[in-house]
Amino acid sequence: MRRTLPLLVLALVTVSPPRTGAQAVRPLAIHVIDVEGGQATLFVLPSGESLLVDTGFPGNNGRDADRIAAAAKRAGLSKIDTLVVTHYHADHVGGVPALSERLPIARFVDHGPTVEKGDAPTALFNGYVAIRDKAQHTVAKPGEGLRVGDLDVRFLSAAGALITKPLEGAGAPNPLCAGYAPKDPDPTENAQSVGMLLTYRGFRMLDLGDLTWNKEHDLVCPNNLIGTIDLYLTTHHGMNISGLPALVHAVHPRVAIMNNGARKGGTPEAWTGVRTSPGLVDLWQVHYATASDAAHNVPEAFIANMDETTGNEITVAVQRDGSFTVTNTRNNQSKTYKK
Repeated sequence: MRRTLPLLVLALVTVSPPRTGAQAVRPLAIHVIDVEGGQATLFVLPSGESLLVDTGFPGNNGRDADRIAAAAKRAGLSKIDTLVVTHYHADHVGGVPALSERLPIARFVDHGPTVEKGDAPTALFNGYVAIRDKAQHTVAKPGEGLRVGDLDVRFLSAAGALITKPLEGAGAPNPLCAGYAPKDPDPTENAQSVGMLLTYRGFRMLDLGDLTWNKEHDLVCPNNLIGTIDLYLTTHHGMNISGLPALVHAVHPRVAIMNNGARKGGTPEAWTGVRTSPGLVDLWQVHYATASDAAHNVPEAFIANMDETTGNEITVAVQRDGSFTVTNTRNNQSKTYKK
């Protein structure tokens, strides 16, 4: 017995190796996919669950659906667990039929019926509904939310309605509201956008779809109902009918990503509104904005696509402590932002 005891102890030690970095919890992975001025943002949770926000354009030989499917494959996904469609414009919902041919989609979230009439909007909406109605469907309501793994999704706007009570820790008066000048009321699907605050432990990201100026105002004026955030996906691709400075500056993002196209969004007015936000460390762009000058584009290292022939992503890896790393996949330029 005395001879076997040391051997037994050795065997126990051998099968119980120390923890290594490979065993650490994976980060939340966010893929801001280039759909040439539309939106497609893929969230992959450490649990393997997934959330996709919008699907880019239809047509173009399935270009946008292919790019989303390729990003999903690189992330090890075989399906999309939840798809949020912010609104029913072609650059956001148009890719649904083609994507559904490449990946099954388990749950659809949207704002309900479309508000736009006519042959083209009706055909676009009906093509989406034909796919949606084969799966689980949830209508987003301001103030409500859902969870995907450890990701909390809180709806701030939907179907033209907005939250009316501040989120936890928010509600402070917003002095930036003074001098606000409204724009003409927006009767389109843009003002119906599902807007979201996405929270992963200590990390907070804002995505308002294509919500427009007057609706943005009511989310932060006279009081800031949202609070502060870490990452801002610019509203409406950086177009100047959105991106109200009173909102952008009030939510105080540390980092912003502009999901513009080469010839869409990235307007000097919206770009300046983001770039001058107090506390902003960096602005990243999906595309170089060809309609702007060099002074209204960020340095090349922070731009994923310098022309319209590539489809490079901007990715974000979010750690459990709330720190995150942004990477430009064109040049592997990365930067980490501590909590």
